[in-house]
Amino acid sequence: MLDPVPATRSAVGLSARCTRVLFSPWSRFSLLVAVLVAAATTMLLLKPQQLLASGWPAQLSGGAAAVVLFGLAYGVCTVAFVPRPLLNLAAGALFGTQAGLAAALAGTVLGAGVSFGLGRALGQDALRTLLRGRWMRAADGQLSRHGFRSMLALRLFPGVPFAAANYCAAVSRMGYPPFLVATGLGSIPNTAAYVVAGSEASSPTSPAFLAAMGFIVLTGLGAVVVAWRRRHRLGAE
Repeated sequence: MLDPVPATRSAVGLSARCTRVLFSPWSRFSLLVAVLVAAATTMLLLKPQQLLASGWPAQLSGGAAAVVLFGLAYGVCTVAFVPRPLLNLAAGALFGTQAGLAAALAGTVLGAGVSFGLGRALGQDALRTLLRGRWMRAADGQLSRHGFRSMLALRLFPGVPFAAANYCAAVSRMGYPPFLVATGLGSIPNTAAYVVAGSEASSPTSPAFLAAMGFIVLTGLGAVVVAWRRRHRLGAE
């Protein structure tokens, strides 16, 4: 009779090789790309920003449940690359300054946390092998060594896209708690400005609306200045 052991060993070896391929860094990174592309495509087709801004059900326009639901929808939308300024304006228009700010900040932290988790689990091992450029190595070193203050600065000066900051932090060796805390604290000023602007959009000449828009412009200019100085410093190094 034939010995079944070699066939069994061959099947086990094939299974192990398939498992290694499926869970390899580049396979997981491909899955991440597929998930993000699918999410972005879904957002483009459904256009949730229009729903949040003008088509929100009347029965969900007030109360704690509505705020929680909006925060969850906000987090999902940010993972799918819906611009946060639109969502912040919608939060202010729908819920006013206080409740809108709470919903927007909760959604910001939720979306950032989900993006960070996806990037860390599916993309870190593959993308760290690509950290060869001077700027990329410098950004990785800054986030890995000084994660909290670096992320806090990125959130305070909104020059770096929200999603880009999330995935850069995920690829670095930055810890999860500092990332979330820095995101929550650093997002307060700019998010509050947009929420106030949304809540006061019907009165564009009001002091609150003008102050909010002025703050948005100033932080944008500050982000440009910080980015220019950082680029000049890296060029000198």
